[in-house]
Amino acid sequence: MSRVHLSKAVLPLHAIALLFLWSLASASSVDSATKGHIEHRGEVIFAYKGAVATDDRRCSRIGMNVLRKGGHAVDAAVAAALCLGVVSPASSGLGGGAFMLLSLANGLAKAFDMRETAPILASKNMYGGNTTLKAKGGLSVAVPGELAGLYEVWKQHGKLPWEALVKPAENLARGGFKISPYLHMQMEQTKSDLLEDTGLRGVFAPNGTMLKIGDICYNKKLAHTLKTISKFGPQAFYEGLIGLNLVKDVQNAGGILTMKDLKTYTIKQKEPISSDVLGLKILGMPPPSGGPPMMLLLNILAQYDLPSGLSGALGIHREIEALKHVFAVRMNLGDPDFVNITGVLSDMLSRRFAEVLKNDINDNKTFGPNHYGGRWNQIHDHGTSHLNIIDLERNAISMTTTVNSYFGAKILSPSTGIVLNNEMDDFSMPRNISKDVPPPARANFIMPGKRPLSSMSPTIVLKDGKLKAVVGASGGAYIIAGTSEILLNHFIKGLDPFSSVMAPRVYHQLIPNVVYYENWTTVSGDHFELPADIRTALRRKGHTLQSLAGGTICQFIVLDILESSRKNKGIEDGKLIAVSDPRKGGLPAGF
Repeated sequence: MSRVHLSKAVLPLHAIALLFLWSLASASSVDSATKGHIEHRGEVIFAYKGAVATDDRRCSRIGMNVLRKGGHAVDAAVAAALCLGVVSPASSGLGGGAFMLLSLANGLAKAFDMRETAPILASKNMYGGNTTLKAKGGLSVAVPGELAGLYEVWKQHGKLPWEALVKPAENLARGGFKISPYLHMQMEQTKSDLLEDTGLRGVFAPNGTMLKIGDICYNKKLAHTLKTISKFGPQAFYEGLIGLNLVKDVQNAGGILTMKDLKTYTIKQKEPISSDVLGLKILGMPPPSGGPPMMLLLNILAQYDLPSGLSGALGIHREIEALKHVFAVRMNLGDPDFVNITGVLSDMLSRRFAEVLKNDINDNKTFGPNHYGGRWNQIHDHGTSHLNIIDLERNAISMTTTVNSYFGAKILSPSTGIVLNNEMDDFSMPRNISKDVPPPARANFIMPGKRPLSSMSPTIVLKDGKLKAVVGASGGAYIIAGTSEILLNHFIKGLDPFSSVMAPRVYHQLIPNVVYYENWTTVSGDHFELPADIRTALRRKGHTLQSLAGGTICQFIVLDILESSRKNKGIEDGKLIAVSDPRKGGLPAGF
């Protein structure tokens, strides 16, 4: 088997033919034997006009068709996101929230915070220490924000009619869609909850037996909801009959959501955060997203001699140690509308602060959590779906959407067909702790209207002031590491976009003090595993390792502006390389 020297990570056998050196020989990240022709595989496509990368082929194609009709990247994002809410309901949908990063062809960039908020009746001690109530059921439901956000962005930049963008998702919900292998896996992992809830059972086990891979799934109630939204916009959801029915269903499940919560929900349009690092300009979401921690991680690792400083087992050790520092700092963040995080954010974007943390990394050993200065315990967010879009004009979108855990609160609103989020679980909660466990993070305690901390890290990359790449991931607390590894693989280690996504990943969250490494065969048949010699070297440095049959699902689009210097209607030509992560079975689309 050929071997890729991305930290000596072994790629799946049938992916090896895709390896290609984009960097100079001095980078020497890949064996010379792997140079050459790139064999086409569905998860990577080459396009010149526009590209959409989601974790489901149907939604990528819907987004691409919107671009073909002259739609803006925003139009494609609306159609693709609504599609994902239908065919990937365990991860996203109208009942959840999202972060969207938008880079416009004119050089402007915007960040849209569509994150769910705590209901008006929520309070810091509302769960009384009961983690189950926080994670599942009516009390775990926060105020959904995705629909309001999609509509606001469309109002600002959309070119095509709103109704036309909603219609494809409505058709899928009404006409039926096939259960994908990944959705089936999610259904199996939550089988008891799915069968327990009347709404979920009616859609995914209509005859009392769980649907299987390839079976046709219908959600007629959701189709009706989407049809109403297509005609009347989000007002029907936040102020009308859909909202009334949704609130009734949540309250019947023991929740505290009210119509006032829906009517007062607001989108937060913000300035993206940015960092000049690795010879690039990285744009990210501001707090409460995972953008600042990701930029701190990159700034720490940029202090080493690159690419050699991040190669082999030592490179992985340095990344792990940097992650431990990052997660220690991260829990000082919270919703900036409720907590003063100015100093923390300034530190996380500071090269000087990153250098201090880098100098604390010992190349020979690792330490316990206390060494890294973390004052607070971690939260462990879940789920999500991510999409990337670049259109003909080179407007770009990176969007991560979520209902949090698989099937969110484990409730499907029977009146509306909407899967409800359990985003309240992303807040920290006061609780009795032992002397060996750090206290919960006060900055992330519940307050009415507050947004919980998130790992979601939609990212856009510029080089010399021009669009270069769009990247992001799903996978809860692992997102920060997964997204960063894609950027390092491509821009530092010289791997082509597909190989950058295929390389096995490692994760660390400080608490528990465990290195999680990929070791699984995915729905696409690919096997991902960190090599044994790397694992042995890490253990010698004191790391505790645990294999992980899961992790992040990353989408990645690179604009290769070196492909051509020709001008087309004033727009710089170039080749788009779009990758959907095989780990979930998704495929990109482009033209």
